[in-house]
Amino acid sequence: MTTQSKLAVILHADVVGSTALVHKDERIAHERMQGAFRRFSDVISSHGGVVHELRGDALVAEFGRVSDAVSATLAFQLDNRTENESLTDDIRPEVRVGIALGEVVIADNTVTGPGVVLAQRIEQLAEAGGLCISAAIHEAVPRRLPVEFKSLGDQSVKGFDELVRVYSVSKRNEKGAPEPGDPVYSDDRETKSPPPTTALPDWPSIAVLPFSNLSGDPDQEYFADGMTEDIITGLSRFRSLSVVARNSTFAYKGMSPDIRKVARDLGVRYVLEGSVRRGGERIRITGQLIDGETGNHLWAERYDRVLEDIFAVQDEVTEEIVAAIAPEISDVERERAQRKPLGNLDAWGLYQRGLAAYYSSTEEGLKSAIEQFDTVNEIDPTFAPAFAMAAGARWRYVMHFEPDDRGEHLSQALEKAYKAIGLDPRDPIGLYHAGHVHSMLGQHDVAISKSEEAIALNPNDAFSRYFLGSALHAAGRSEDAIPHIDHAMRLSPRDVWLTGMLTSRAFVLFDLERYDEAFGWAQRARLSPNPRSMTFAIWTAVLMKLGRQEEARAALKDLLAHAPGMSCAKYRENPFGGPEAMGRLVDTLREAGLPE
Repeated sequence: MTTQSKLAVILHADVVGSTALVHKDERIAHERMQGAFRRFSDVISSHGGVVHELRGDALVAEFGRVSDAVSATLAFQLDNRTENESLTDDIRPEVRVGIALGEVVIADNTVTGPGVVLAQRIEQLAEAGGLCISAAIHEAVPRRLPVEFKSLGDQSVKGFDELVRVYSVSKRNEKGAPEPGDPVYSDDRETKSPPPTTALPDWPSIAVLPFSNLSGDPDQEYFADGMTEDIITGLSRFRSLSVVARNSTFAYKGMSPDIRKVARDLGVRYVLEGSVRRGGERIRITGQLIDGETGNHLWAERYDRVLEDIFAVQDEVTEEIVAAIAPEISDVERERAQRKPLGNLDAWGLYQRGLAAYYSSTEEGLKSAIEQFDTVNEIDPTFAPAFAMAAGARWRYVMHFEPDDRGEHLSQALEKAYKAIGLDPRDPIGLYHAGHVHSMLGQHDVAISKSEEAIALNPNDAFSRYFLGSALHAAGRSEDAIPHIDHAMRLSPRDVWLTGMLTSRAFVLFDLERYDEAFGWAQRARLSPNPRSMTFAIWTAVLMKLGRQEEARAALKDLLAHAPGMSCAKYRENPFGGPEAMGRLVDTLREAGLPE
């Protein structure tokens, strides 16, 4: 028996009042219900869907794209209405449909799992001849489809702990007017009226309040205001964040407002506040990131500096605050997405789930990330970050686990990275993933160029700095790589990529034969969260070079436990650090006992 588990667009349909129809005339009722579902099955197939189950009064189907599932349903409902109107009696099977996005298990053409259950529960909220969808489906319906939506609000759904937002859907004609007999619904994605002040947005958004001047010197106001403005500008370079403009936040200058009210008034999820205090030739700057819904502090930091050059201090601290905020928000967003049921996630939430799998750095995690990012791309083909991360998951899978089909993975990674760049040329994420793939293909000049383009778009993005360092190392420019890797770690010292940064730093020093220095960096990498196979490889090699053979062989066991089947041959194919550096690493690992 073949079993497959995945995230899918699921359609569930049944006949309303089927028992009552059967009581009127069992033979005719069954014939007409079967006829309706045969016609629905044909429409589903013509729209690229797959029917997994077809029972007497119910149907379950799977689609690759949200638009196909919605279009197929509305086409069938129109056809079924016409068919029923042609009948002279009242045995008229009316079908209601629910569509949801969720995890499913497919075994021998039978589909089960939370996604099926959610679609069925949502279907039960639809009217006869109607269609209801989950929030994730609503978010992914292309604006070009001639459809109308009506929000049914947050619904309590059996089997799911959290409320599920549900929408009903109907078709309109090409001029935008309702089809005859269709209910008129409004698409609340296009509403011009402001949202209720109690509702916070689904997309991560932030307001930076004016930093307070605690110096007792009015002349220092310019410094506090300058810090605030520079932070707003810096955060605006992160395409994953929506940042409230200066004019809106400076209305709070000199006030001590309730942060949760500020978040509601400005419609943001997060608020950054801070202060500046100068004493003599020293200055202290503090910053706090606050959850706009709960008021909880998510991050806080204090920066003490000597004022040799006040503008240099302003630039340095601004850079560090900006670089720290984006990863903190990303962490919270991933946790938020993990807590939500799949049916209640929009494209951003599904993307965050993919990131959680991606950052696990395990083989299964990266495989899952590839699948989840690809699913987001299918339901929303305009979501650039998901294409970029689909590229990133592929090249990382190749780098750390050396699959047999590495060439195909890298080809797909490059294609998806450039798709992301085409969709959003101002987002560096596609550029630095493209650069890394070019580096793995030995195209070092292109790799360095793409990483430099990414930095130009956002100088505060730690990933771009790190990937430039990696590209320089792979090109044989080890000394040039060090300041960029160090800059990345300074920008984001608690980054989810920190293990990779530490590993790269250790590898560069190993390549430069500075083994005593490499030992400290490799040890930090090994003890950090989610060490990779390359982390254990470099740790093993450094121990060998320092003459600590017994410890090296123990480290090699850790490597093989993390990546079973790893060999000298597979590492030789790994482009990390370039062929010469990798060759020296492989020679040392062979001495430690790594199988050929």
